[in-house]
Amino acid sequence: MVKPVKTAVFPVAGLGTRFLPATKAMPKEMLTVVDRPLIQYAVDEARDAGITHFVFVTGRNKGVIEDHFDRQFELETTLELRGKTKALDQLHEDLPSAGRTSFTRQQEPLGLGHAVWCARQIVGDEPFALLLPDMLFKGKRGVLRQMMEAYETTGGNILAVEEVAPHEVSSYGVVGRGPGGDTGFPITGMVEKPTPQEAPSNLIISGRYILQPEIFPLLADQPRGAGGEIQLTDAMQTLMKSQPFAGVKYEGQSFDCGSKIGFLAANVAYALDREDIAGDFLTALSRLGLEETLSEGFRIAAE
Repeated sequence: MVKPVKTAVFPVAGLGTRFLPATKAMPKEMLTVVDRPLIQYAVDEARDAGITHFVFVTGRNKGVIEDHFDRQFELETTLELRGKTKALDQLHEDLPSAGRTSFTRQQEPLGLGHAVWCARQIVGDEPFALLLPDMLFKGKRGVLRQMMEAYETTGGNILAVEEVAPHEVSSYGVVGRGPGGDTGFPITGMVEKPTPQEAPSNLIISGRYILQPEIFPLLADQPRGAGGEIQLTDAMQTLMKSQPFAGVKYEGQSFDCGSKIGFLAANVAYALDREDIAGDFLTALSRLGLEETLSEGFRIAAE
Protein backbone atom coordinates (compact mmCIF):
# COMPACT_ATOMS: atom_id res chain seq x y z
CA MET A 1 0.00 0.00 0.00
CA VAL A 2 1.29 3.46 -0.96
CA LYS A 3 1.68 5.77 2.03
CA PRO A 4 -0.15 9.08 1.52
CA VAL A 5 1.84 12.30 1.25
CA LYS A 6 0.51 14.89 3.71
CA THR A 7 3.62 16.97 4.48
CA ALA A 8 5.42 19.46 2.26
CA VAL A 9 8.83 21.03 2.85
CA PHE A 10 9.65 24.53 1.59
CA PRO A 11 13.35 25.55 1.67
CA VAL A 12 13.27 29.31 2.23
CA ALA A 13 16.67 30.04 3.82
CA GLY A 14 18.44 31.37 0.70
CA LEU A 15 19.88 34.87 0.65
CA GLY A 16 18.40 35.93 -2.70
CA THR A 17 21.58 37.72 -3.75
CA ARG A 18 20.45 37.95 -7.39
CA PHE A 19 17.70 40.36 -6.31
CA LEU A 20 19.73 42.72 -4.14
CA PRO A 21 19.07 45.35 -2.95
CA ALA A 22 15.38 44.35 -2.92
CA THR A 23 16.18 41.30 -0.79
CA LYS A 24 18.49 43.06 1.66
CA ALA A 25 15.72 43.23 4.27
CA MET A 26 12.95 41.16 2.63
CA PRO A 27 13.09 37.43 1.85
CA LYS A 28 13.13 36.65 -1.86
CA GLU A 29 10.22 34.28 -1.25
CA MET A 30 8.10 37.31 -0.33
CA LEU A 31 8.66 39.00 -3.68
CA THR A 32 5.27 39.33 -5.33
CA VAL A 33 4.02 38.11 -8.67
CA VAL A 34 1.25 40.66 -9.23
CA ASP A 35 -0.07 40.75 -5.65
CA ARG A 36 0.82 37.38 -4.11
CA PRO A 37 4.20 36.38 -2.66
CA LEU A 38 6.07 33.55 -4.33
CA ILE A 39 5.82 31.43 -1.18
CA GLN A 40 2.02 31.81 -1.19
CA TYR A 41 1.82 30.37 -4.71
CA ALA A 42 3.86 27.35 -3.57
CA VAL A 43 1.68 26.81 -0.49
CA ASP A 44 -1.47 27.16 -2.62
CA GLU A 45 -0.13 24.49 -5.00
CA ALA A 46 0.57 22.17 -2.07
CA ARG A 47 -2.86 22.66 -0.52
CA ASP A 48 -4.51 21.97 -3.86
CA ALA A 49 -2.63 18.65 -3.95
CA GLY A 50 -3.93 17.59 -0.53
CA ILE A 51 -1.01 18.66 1.68
CA THR A 52 -2.06 19.40 5.27
CA HIS A 53 1.28 20.10 7.02
CA PHE A 54 3.60 22.84 5.76
CA VAL A 55 7.24 22.81 6.91
CA PHE A 56 9.38 25.88 6.26
CA VAL A 57 13.18 25.61 6.50
CA THR A 58 14.16 29.20 7.24
CA GLY A 59 17.25 31.25 8.05
CA ARG A 60 18.10 34.61 9.54
CA ASN A 61 15.89 37.57 8.58
CA LYS A 62 13.11 35.23 7.41
CA GLY A 63 10.69 35.97 10.26
CA VAL A 64 8.36 37.81 7.89
CA ILE A 65 7.50 34.46 6.26
CA GLU A 66 6.29 33.16 9.61
CA ASP A 67 4.33 36.39 10.12
CA HIS A 68 2.76 36.01 6.68
CA PHE A 69 1.28 32.66 7.67
CA ASP A 70 -0.09 34.00 10.93
CA ARG A 71 -3.12 36.12 11.74
CA GLN A 72 -2.73 39.91 11.98
CA PHE A 73 -5.59 41.01 14.16
CA GLU A 74 -4.99 44.77 13.76
CA LEU A 75 -5.11 44.46 9.97
CA GLU A 76 -8.17 42.20 10.07
CA THR A 77 -10.01 44.58 12.41
CA THR A 78 -9.21 47.54 10.18
CA LEU A 79 -10.43 45.74 7.07
CA GLU A 80 -13.62 44.72 8.84
CA LEU A 81 -14.33 48.25 10.06
CA ARG A 82 -13.79 49.62 6.58
CA GLY A 83 -16.06 47.03 5.00
CA LYS A 84 -13.29 45.48 2.91
CA THR A 85 -14.77 42.01 3.19
CA LYS A 86 -13.29 40.70 -0.04
CA ALA A 87 -9.73 41.42 1.09
CA LEU A 88 -10.47 40.01 4.55
CA ASP A 89 -11.93 36.82 3.11
CA GLN A 90 -8.85 36.40 0.92
CA LEU A 91 -6.55 36.67 3.94
CA HIS A 92 -8.53 34.00 5.77
CA GLU A 93 -8.58 31.74 2.71
CA ASP A 94 -4.80 31.96 2.24
CA LEU A 95 -4.03 31.07 5.86
CA PRO A 96 -3.36 27.44 6.82
CA SER A 97 -5.38 26.45 9.86
CA ALA A 98 -3.84 26.43 13.34
CA GLY A 99 -1.18 23.79 13.92
CA ARG A 100 -0.61 23.14 10.21
CA THR A 101 2.68 25.08 9.86
CA SER A 102 6.12 24.28 11.29
CA PHE A 103 9.34 26.26 11.09
CA THR A 104 12.93 25.10 11.53
CA ARG A 105 16.25 26.82 10.95
CA GLN A 106 19.01 26.01 8.50
CA GLN A 107 21.78 27.60 10.50
CA GLU A 108 24.45 27.31 7.79
CA PRO A 109 24.10 27.82 4.02
CA LEU A 110 25.13 24.28 3.09
CA GLY A 111 22.87 23.70 0.10
CA LEU A 112 19.49 22.24 -0.77
CA GLY A 113 20.33 18.78 0.53
CA HIS A 114 21.22 20.21 3.92
CA ALA A 115 18.01 22.27 3.99
CA VAL A 116 15.95 19.13 3.38
CA TRP A 117 17.89 17.27 6.09
CA CYS A 118 17.06 20.07 8.55
CA ALA A 119 13.37 19.09 8.28
CA ARG A 120 13.96 15.44 9.21
CA GLN A 121 12.64 15.57 12.79
CA ILE A 122 9.43 17.30 11.72
CA VAL A 123 8.74 15.08 8.70
CA GLY A 124 9.55 11.86 10.54
CA ASP A 125 9.23 8.46 8.89
CA GLU A 126 6.77 9.54 6.20
CA PRO A 127 6.98 10.43 2.50
CA PHE A 128 6.94 14.15 1.81
CA ALA A 129 6.72 16.68 -0.97
CA LEU A 130 9.47 19.20 -1.60
CA LEU A 131 8.65 22.47 -3.34
CA LEU A 132 11.22 25.10 -4.32
CA PRO A 133 9.36 28.43 -4.12
CA ASP A 134 11.59 30.03 -6.77
CA MET A 135 9.86 27.86 -9.36
CA LEU A 136 6.38 29.05 -10.28
CA PHE A 137 4.07 27.01 -12.50
CA LYS A 138 1.04 28.20 -14.41
CA GLY A 139 -1.48 25.74 -15.78
CA LYS A 140 -4.94 24.29 -15.47
CA ARG A 141 -3.77 21.80 -12.82
CA GLY A 142 -1.07 22.22 -10.21
CA VAL A 143 2.18 20.38 -10.84
CA LEU A 144 2.17 18.72 -7.41
CA ARG A 145 -1.37 17.47 -7.97
CA GLN A 146 -0.25 15.87 -11.24
CA MET A 147 2.64 14.24 -9.36
CA MET A 148 0.32 12.98 -6.62
CA GLU A 149 -1.82 11.25 -9.22
CA ALA A 150 1.24 9.46 -10.57
CA TYR A 151 2.43 8.62 -7.04
CA GLU A 152 -0.81 6.84 -6.24
CA THR A 153 0.04 4.42 -9.05
CA THR A 154 3.83 4.12 -8.85
CA GLY A 155 4.69 4.89 -5.21
CA GLY A 156 8.39 5.46 -4.61
CA ASN A 157 9.93 8.81 -5.46
CA ILE A 158 8.57 11.23 -8.07
CA LEU A 159 10.32 14.12 -9.85
CA ALA A 160 8.67 16.79 -11.96
CA VAL A 161 10.55 17.26 -15.22
CA GLU A 162 10.32 19.49 -18.24
CA GLU A 163 11.88 19.48 -21.66
CA VAL A 164 14.49 22.08 -22.61
CA ALA A 165 16.60 22.71 -25.68
CA PRO A 166 19.62 20.35 -25.75
CA HIS A 167 22.10 23.22 -25.44
CA GLU A 168 20.49 24.30 -22.14
CA VAL A 169 20.96 21.04 -20.20
CA SER A 170 24.32 22.11 -18.78
CA SER A 171 22.52 24.48 -16.40
CA TYR A 172 20.31 21.84 -14.74
CA GLY A 173 20.00 18.42 -13.22
CA VAL A 174 19.05 16.04 -16.05
CA VAL A 175 17.33 12.65 -15.83
CA GLY A 176 17.52 9.56 -17.98
CA ARG A 177 14.13 8.34 -19.16
CA GLY A 178 12.89 4.76 -19.31
CA PRO A 179 9.91 3.51 -21.35
CA GLY A 180 6.37 4.66 -20.62
CA GLY A 181 4.07 7.65 -20.90
CA ASP A 182 4.75 11.16 -19.67
CA THR A 183 3.10 10.67 -16.27
CA GLY A 184 5.11 8.16 -14.29
CA PHE A 185 7.90 6.87 -16.53
CA PRO A 186 10.90 5.25 -14.77
CA ILE A 187 13.95 7.45 -14.23
CA THR A 188 17.09 5.52 -15.13
CA GLY A 189 19.69 7.99 -13.90
CA MET A 190 20.48 11.58 -12.94
CA VAL A 191 23.35 13.84 -13.97
CA GLU A 192 24.03 17.29 -12.53
CA LYS A 193 24.78 19.94 -15.17
CA PRO A 194 26.07 17.64 -17.95
CA THR A 195 27.37 18.78 -21.30
CA PRO A 196 24.89 18.26 -24.15
CA GLN A 197 26.99 15.29 -25.27
CA GLU A 198 26.90 13.67 -21.81
CA ALA A 199 23.22 14.33 -21.05
CA PRO A 200 21.01 11.22 -20.98
CA SER A 201 18.04 13.29 -22.25
CA ASN A 202 16.85 16.87 -22.40
CA LEU A 203 14.50 16.44 -19.41
CA ILE A 204 15.47 18.60 -16.44
CA ILE A 205 14.41 18.41 -12.78
CA SER A 206 12.02 21.29 -12.18
CA GLY A 207 11.83 22.03 -8.46
CA ARG A 208 9.04 19.66 -7.38
CA TYR A 209 9.72 16.33 -5.69
CA ILE A 210 7.96 13.56 -3.78
CA LEU A 211 10.56 11.76 -1.67
CA GLN A 212 10.63 8.84 0.73
CA PRO A 213 12.06 9.37 4.25
CA GLU A 214 15.03 7.11 3.50
CA ILE A 215 16.59 10.19 1.88
CA PHE A 216 17.34 11.66 5.34
CA PRO A 217 20.05 9.22 6.54
CA LEU A 218 21.67 9.50 3.12
CA LEU A 219 21.78 13.28 3.43
CA ALA A 220 23.26 12.96 6.92
CA ASP A 221 26.24 11.04 5.50
CA GLN A 222 26.40 12.78 2.14
CA PRO A 223 29.85 14.30 1.41
CA ARG A 224 29.82 17.86 0.22
CA GLY A 225 29.54 18.13 -3.53
CA ALA A 226 29.59 21.02 -6.01
CA GLY A 227 30.19 24.40 -4.41
CA GLY A 228 31.08 22.75 -1.09
CA GLU A 229 27.38 22.11 -0.46
CA ILE A 230 25.37 19.00 0.37
CA GLN A 231 23.65 18.24 -2.91
CA LEU A 232 20.18 16.67 -2.97
CA THR A 233 20.87 15.14 -6.39
CA ASP A 234 23.83 13.20 -5.00
CA ALA A 235 21.66 11.66 -2.27
CA MET A 236 18.90 10.85 -4.77
CA GLN A 237 21.42 9.05 -6.97
CA THR A 238 22.31 6.87 -3.99
CA LEU A 239 18.66 6.27 -3.11
CA MET A 240 18.01 5.13 -6.69
CA LYS A 241 20.05 2.01 -5.96
CA SER A 242 17.36 0.77 -3.55
CA GLN A 243 14.16 2.61 -4.49
CA PRO A 244 12.41 3.46 -7.77
CA PHE A 245 12.22 6.99 -9.12
CA ALA A 246 9.59 8.06 -11.64
CA GLY A 247 9.25 11.23 -13.70
CA VAL A 248 6.21 13.33 -14.47
CA LYS A 249 6.45 15.58 -17.51
CA TYR A 250 3.90 18.04 -16.23
CA GLU A 251 1.35 20.11 -18.10
CA GLY A 252 1.84 23.83 -17.69
CA GLN A 253 4.33 26.64 -18.06
CA SER A 254 7.25 27.21 -15.69
CA PHE A 255 8.85 30.45 -14.55
CA ASP A 256 12.22 30.45 -12.82
CA CYS A 257 11.60 33.34 -10.45
CA GLY A 258 15.08 32.98 -9.03
CA SER A 259 16.18 34.88 -12.12
CA LYS A 260 15.14 38.43 -12.94
CA ILE A 261 13.97 37.51 -16.43
CA GLY A 262 11.83 34.63 -15.18
CA PHE A 263 10.39 36.79 -12.42
CA LEU A 264 9.46 39.59 -14.79
CA ALA A 265 7.96 37.14 -17.30
CA ALA A 266 5.85 35.59 -14.53
CA ASN A 267 4.46 38.99 -13.55
CA VAL A 268 3.44 39.72 -17.14
CA ALA A 269 1.89 36.28 -17.67
CA TYR A 270 -0.08 36.33 -14.42
CA ALA A 271 -1.20 39.94 -14.92
CA LEU A 272 -2.54 39.16 -18.39
CA ASP A 273 -4.43 36.20 -16.92
CA ARG A 274 -6.25 38.33 -14.35
CA GLU A 275 -9.70 39.47 -15.45
CA ASP A 276 -9.67 42.36 -12.97
CA ILE A 277 -6.49 43.98 -14.30
CA ALA A 278 -5.66 42.48 -17.72
CA GLY A 279 -7.46 45.17 -19.71
CA ASP A 280 -5.90 48.09 -17.84
CA PHE A 281 -2.52 46.37 -17.93
CA LEU A 282 -2.69 46.03 -21.70
CA THR A 283 -3.64 49.69 -21.94
CA ALA A 284 -0.60 50.61 -19.87
CA LEU A 285 1.60 48.43 -22.07
CA SER A 286 0.19 50.03 -25.19
CA ARG A 287 1.47 53.39 -23.96
CA LEU A 288 4.93 51.83 -24.01
CA GLY A 289 4.36 50.40 -27.46
CA LEU A 290 4.49 46.83 -26.12
CA GLU A 291 0.89 45.61 -26.31
CA GLU A 292 1.07 44.14 -29.81
CA THR A 293 4.47 42.54 -29.24
CA LEU A 294 3.42 40.90 -25.96
CA SER A 295 0.05 39.74 -27.27
CA GLU A 296 1.72 38.07 -30.25
CA GLY A 297 4.35 36.51 -28.01
CA PHE A 298 1.80 34.98 -25.67
CA ARG A 299 -0.30 33.78 -28.63
CA ILE A 300 2.71 31.90 -29.99
CA ALA A 301 3.52 30.50 -26.52
CA ALA A 302 -0.06 29.27 -26.14
CA GLU A 303 0.15 27.42 -29.45
